[in-house]
Amino acid sequence: MLPTFELLKPGTLDEALEMLSVGEKAQPIAGGTNLIVDMRSGKLEPSVLVDIGGLHELCCIREKDGVLSIGGAVTIAELVDDPMIERHAPILRQMARSFANSLIRNRATIGGNLVNAAPCCDTAPALLVLDAEVELRSATGTRRIPLGEFLVGAFQTARAANEILTCVRVPIPTPNARTAFEKMGLRKISCMAKVDVAVRVDCDDRESVTNARVAVGAASAVALRVPKAEAALVGTGLSTDTIVQAADFAAEAAEPRAGSEYKRQVVRGLTRRLLMALNEEAKNG
Repeated sequence: MLPTFELLKPGTLDEALEMLSVGEKAQPIAGGTNLIVDMRSGKLEPSVLVDIGGLHELCCIREKDGVLSIGGAVTIAELVDDPMIERHAPILRQMARSFANSLIRNRATIGGNLVNAAPCCDTAPALLVLDAEVELRSATGTRRIPLGEFLVGAFQTARAANEILTCVRVPIPTPNARTAFEKMGLRKISCMAKVDVAVRVDCDDRESVTNARVAVGAASAVALRVPKAEAALVGTGLSTDTIVQAADFAAEAAEPRAGSEYKRQVVRGLTRRLLMALNEEAKNG
């Protein structure tokens, strides 16, 4: 049963920020797919909900000056269909297709998924390999934080209570960047991730890796990048030995809970599979 609360519907982002600045018990809500569940369970008991789901400033995907800006209230379903996402960040489309089910995708937002910061947050690994940063705004100002610094721990972020995640900023990758994402769960749909892995490699004309990103989710308290795996890939031609080494480093970086040690093997297998697939993609042009 939901606790008693007051629902406020601001007309602008500035109005919403003013409402949030009034008291510590106020919470922004967009899709509500996490927040309402937490309220029903008693985990959260906000006295005021500020509905930001319909604010135009938060519902747009824009491209400007080499950056893709994804509004915090953009739904996961919109990531599947948006042409700019398909053109510049297809890994987000790939991630979104495996996200829960169509009903939840139509409600859940990219900002809400990141702010909730569950260890199984599907959006985080894909955004980490894109070097994303989040924009946070309060009534007193705006700040930007790299996503890796925003995600502090399980269900913990750097967001202050009076701030709204207004957008996720993604530098548009170079044309020679290749990305891939895979999620392992108990079912193909409507399941939380048991392990998420995202990879990215940028290659020069000789197919030597000039930049690499490897990120793992749901195998530690927070989604994380694996610098040792990335360093192992740079300057190589994605040989089998290099891929195996990078996959081993990814598995070592995972810190699953007691009883879930099998996740290291899953991380190793998924990382190897994705890098092998990118290597085959490069060979086939």
